Amino acid sequence: MGVLTLPWRSVAQDLQLMPLPLPSADRLLALPLLTSATAPAPPEAPKAKENAIPQQAPAPQQTKQNAGTSNDRILWTMPNFLTLENAAQIPPLTPGQKFKVVARGVFDPFEFVLVGFVAGLGQASDSNPSYGQGAQGYAKRYGTAYADNAIENFMASAVFPSLLHQDPRYYQLGHGGFMKRSLHAVSRVVITRSDSGQTQLNYSELLGGATAAAISTYTYHPQSERGVGNVASVWVTQMGWDAATYMIKEFWPDLRKKSHDKKH
Repeated sequence: MGVLTLPWRSVAQDLQLMPLPLPSADRLLALPLLTSATAPAPPEAPKAKENAIPQQAPAPQQTKQNAGTSNDRILWTMPNFLTLENAAQIPPLTPGQKFKVVARGVFDPFEFVLVGFVAGLGQASDSNPSYGQGAQGYAKRYGTAYADNAIENFMASAVFPSLLHQDPRYYQLGHGGFMKRSLHAVSRVVITRSDSGQTQLNYSELLGGATAAAISTYTYHPQSERGVGNVASVWVTQMGWDAATYMIKEFWPDLRKKSHDKKH
């Protein structure tokens, strides 16, 4: 189909040739003069409300809190990084995160102070008499106590949880009576969660504690203490300490809250 063209150029030429009628002087005088007084004022811009609330910029997206771990400290001193309060949808820890959070606790400055106190008690009661007394005896007790604590923590909270895909964190119950919460705390020695959130037997705690007891007994403990009986004794003692620790973890947030309320 062809394109329809109009004679625009000829029409324009005709318009240019035709003279435009000029108004007479009388008509010019009759025209109203547009002065600043008679010219219509431009529309006023709407006034902003005096009490208008300024728009706030959207708050930046909050970051996750250390991938599901804690920065809490029992009595404001002892590391409590694997305890979660009122936890709901918490992502599982990766193997790297499990080792990292355990290392935070083991190499925390207060941990060295606590081990020194434990070694002092052993020195006073003359535990492990083969260590002797004096600075040398205290150094042996200190090294043994620190190694026992570090190995047990890594085995029960990092190595075995990574291999067995279990969650090494303690989930505070936070409600109910004293007996209910105490039973919950003590039972965590044998009951835990998997990384997927399922309830499981706490193989990490049981096997990790037994492995740590065997390593310490047959490597750096005195020759006279090496034996299956001593491994079992150390393991049972460690399980008892862990149960007591879970009790403290369960009720420490209540004590902390009461202390905060008293200050305010």
